[in-house]
Amino acid sequence: MKSLIERDKKRRRINKNFEEERLALKTVIFNQNLPKSVRWKASIALSNFPKNSSRTRLTNRCILTGRSKSVHRDFKISRICFRKLGNAGDICGLRKASW
Repeated sequence: MKSLIERDKKRRRINKNFEEERLALKTVIFNQNLPKSVRWKASIALSNFPKNSSRTRLTNRCILTGRSKSVHRDFKISRICFRKLGNAGDICGLRKASW
């Protein structure tokens, strides 16, 4: 499990390094007012970037266990940890629903 967490950290670091450059190239590629040769060169430059620099390669993971499925975005923890911490009263402002 630790290797998956480390891999995700590495992907986030690479994504952060290339984020601005990718955005600049994408705006050039999708700008219809520019000539095709310029847009083509920008798309080739974008394809030479590392695969892990893409935002779609990132996965939300639980910061406590590393679980990748059913992670709450607000708390960055999985549903299992959320329930445990909620029942223990460790999450501020969280109350068990009863009706």
